Amino acid sequence: QVQLVESGGGLVQAGGSLRLSCAASGIAFAINTLGWYRQAPGKQRELVATITSTGSTNYADFVKGRFTISRDNARNTLYLQMNSLKPEDTAVYYCYRRYGSSSSSGQGTQVTVSS
Repeated sequence: QVQLVESGGGLVQAGGSLRLSCAASGIAFAINTLGWYRQAPGKQRELVATITSTGSTNYADFVKGRFTISRDNARNTLYLQMNSLKPEDTAVYYCYRRYGSSSSSGQGTQVTVSS
């Protein structure tokens, strides 16, 4: 059974930092493309960042230079380091994984940035 469990969300002031984690089980972690997306109330889901099995990363323009995605295959864990947070970063953040036509995501963790 595939499980993705996010943690690390919370309330932070603008300009602050948070580090999200996503612990995975039930998958061959190292071969999956992984990523984070977010969804704010009343808004569409947005892809934030991805990292491939070879470590190649891609970021949405609105987080470039502020967020860093990384993975630890030995720990089956995905990370998202978020710096210089802005109120518009407030959303539920979800991790996901994809391999071929198979994909799944976690339950999400709330990030709230106060001005």
